[in-house]
Amino acid sequence: MSRTIIIGGGVIGLSLAYHLAQRGEADVTLLERGALTSGTSWHAAGIVGPLRATPNMTRLAMYATELFPALEGLTGQATGYRRTGGYWLARAPERMDELHRIASLGRHFGLTPEIITPAALAGLMQDLATGGIVGAMSVVEDASVNPVDLCMAYARGARAKGAQIRENVSVAAILTEGALVTGVRLVDGTEIDATRVAICAGAWSKPLADTAGVPLPLQAVEHMYVVTEPMPDLMQPFPVVRDLDRGIYIKGDAGKLVIGGFEADAKCWDAFGPEGDRPFLELAEDWDQFTPFMEAALALIPALETAGIAHFMNGPESFTADTRPLIGQTPQVDGLFVAAGMSSVGIMSSAGVGRALADWMIEGEAPMDLWEVDIARVDPATAAPDHMQARMAEAVADQFTLHWPYKQPKAGRGLRKSALHAQWAEAGAVFGLTAGWERGLWYARDGSERDLPYSVGLQAWQSIAEREAAVMAEGAVLLDLSPFGKFDVEGPDALPFLNRIAAAQMDVAIGRAVYTPLMNAKGGIEGDVTVTRAGAQAFRVTSGAATRTRDAAYLRRHAVSRDVTITDRTEDEVVIGVMGASSRSVLAALSPDNFADFAFSTSREVTVTGQFCRATRVSFVGELGWELGIPAASGAVVFDALRGGGAQPMGHYALDACRIEKGFKHWGHDLGPEVTPLEAGLGFAIDWSKDFLGKPALEAQRAAGLTRRMVLMQVENAPLILHDEPVWEGSRIVGLTTSGAKGARTGLALAFAMIDIDVGEEPGQTATREFGIEVAGRMYPARALSAPPFDPKGERMRG
Repeated sequence: MSRTIIIGGGVIGLSLAYHLAQRGEADVTLLERGALTSGTSWHAAGIVGPLRATPNMTRLAMYATELFPALEGLTGQATGYRRTGGYWLARAPERMDELHRIASLGRHFGLTPEIITPAALAGLMQDLATGGIVGAMSVVEDASVNPVDLCMAYARGARAKGAQIRENVSVAAILTEGALVTGVRLVDGTEIDATRVAICAGAWSKPLADTAGVPLPLQAVEHMYVVTEPMPDLMQPFPVVRDLDRGIYIKGDAGKLVIGGFEADAKCWDAFGPEGDRPFLELAEDWDQFTPFMEAALALIPALETAGIAHFMNGPESFTADTRPLIGQTPQVDGLFVAAGMSSVGIMSSAGVGRALADWMIEGEAPMDLWEVDIARVDPATAAPDHMQARMAEAVADQFTLHWPYKQPKAGRGLRKSALHAQWAEAGAVFGLTAGWERGLWYARDGSERDLPYSVGLQAWQSIAEREAAVMAEGAVLLDLSPFGKFDVEGPDALPFLNRIAAAQMDVAIGRAVYTPLMNAKGGIEGDVTVTRAGAQAFRVTSGAATRTRDAAYLRRHAVSRDVTITDRTEDEVVIGVMGASSRSVLAALSPDNFADFAFSTSREVTVTGQFCRATRVSFVGELGWELGIPAASGAVVFDALRGGGAQPMGHYALDACRIEKGFKHWGHDLGPEVTPLEAGLGFAIDWSKDFLGKPALEAQRAAGLTRRMVLMQVENAPLILHDEPVWEGSRIVGLTTSGAKGARTGLALAFAMIDIDVGEEPGQTATREFGIEVAGRMYPARALSAPPFDPKGERMRG
């Protein structure tokens, strides 16, 4: 029988205990160092907002509106849940674009958000001064709950199903054996065996994870709100109000108002200092920090001028580097799970997070695509204390700040740079963060092309991306591909191991490079990689930069009991993409090797300007080209020689615009664990003659026929396609976009979308259907393409 230990008796740990118990787990023990709720949960504001900015976060949050009102009947403990409705206010026209997008998504999931005018808002909420407001979004499903009562309902329900909850028990360390969790050690030295351990200790999670070698990018900050004296003339119930552009939230509380906010330059707090262990901790009032929020609230609700302040609450709250929670099984230690870093959305997310993590722990895999909150997305370097403190200049405020498309952080930069960073900088790189690495987004010719403004429409850098991509028509460009994950898989079992997890055939000639999905048992895509056979028992797996940690864990877990060695070579080498019509001649001029007789999808060792390289003929931009893997110490020599030979740098934005017009998909947006190769149009990468993980599920899907398919769409006159825009056919939504861009060479507005199809429907039939894509509240005609619009036959890439 397995034993589960949960560390932390706040709302997340208690929800997890409740959901594990509800699923029939017989041996669940929750350990709380003090009293239940005594860390952060007791002073939470208690806002319940089911509508979030992305599909999966909305799916998680919506469950609260189902569970919270039912908990009293299920457990006998009232939660104080009350639907109040809410309003998201906009003071900038660009904010309305964001609200329209979120409202469209919410309607798709069955919520009822509505975009309203300032006049309509004034009529609905006469307590508000609506001057300066350009529009709003109403959400009738917004609600509030009593955080402590909610926690007690979870606890009562968990105990009723057999879970043990032990208070005043402190955990000192996580016990592991190799890469497997084995239990916990208490402060008094007692050891408790367990097959699964979940760290749900909020701001206090990081040192516990450290004992298991798991980096957690968490930082506690002082989070403040005030509670007014009773205001009897206020409307009842008072809705949840988010004045986004002023960074404040306001909610009703038994005739009073709770006013809080998310500020830039948040005050970091040491959760492990002298006060860190004090339960029900209240920090000192700080009116200097809070005054801007109070002034914003006074401007919005004039009646506050005569209201007294009953209480100033200042308590710790933990935030992550990217303001998104950390949830899931840790990539370093199997059986060790985390749900922490809720970044002030713990109460509203507790139901969904608790259920999802319980399912994950029991089933051994995530119940849905949770990549955006998966702890496996974490770059270990981001957990450094100095970096996390620097990020708090932005991360807290990012809850409400305008989420500009392509927005780049400013705080905590420079964490990861390739060995060629100085060379790319000298070439004019305007750097941005992609998967934690500093990469050139575009290359500026002068100062006027550097600090370009953000936009919710056509991007200011689009013409630069088109200029860079145009070089490939006759010349050659250089791409920074160094951040891609690079893993060497070697040993007697290397071939059978890779053939088991890959859909494509790995038993190919030495020097052959093969594109393949890496699979899960349900037929979903866990990885999107290129595998190059370097020897009889040696392979190189190249994956995306963002998924490096996740991919390493996937490979490690599936290699158990295999005679293989997996080595991460990501930072040992730099990779330069040399792409374009003249790439062959540029390389030939610098190398004694024969680039004329160099077949597509092959790899070989070469010498370029006297330096050893591994050249692989593949392309993510759809042009003739090679990827050069070079020992990091030799990279600068090769880079300088390539530039001297006429190749010009091309940025990440141009690369993305080229890949979509070539029909190439991207893991994390277009591909994921809930998408099969058949649905994604990757059937060419499946070798049906061999056994592999997920094959039975794919065979069943092939026999039954597809009911949805990913298509590339051309959108007429669309200003900006991002992702998650609803795809309409007539009066019904048939899917969502997964990624979008304006083609850098075709100039077309393009989007991938996963749409519903009839069983047996061929791509040609889909191309005859009439679609519309809803972008920020407006409809744009769209059609599914039968072939990529750029070089559909692949003649340039394979020439």
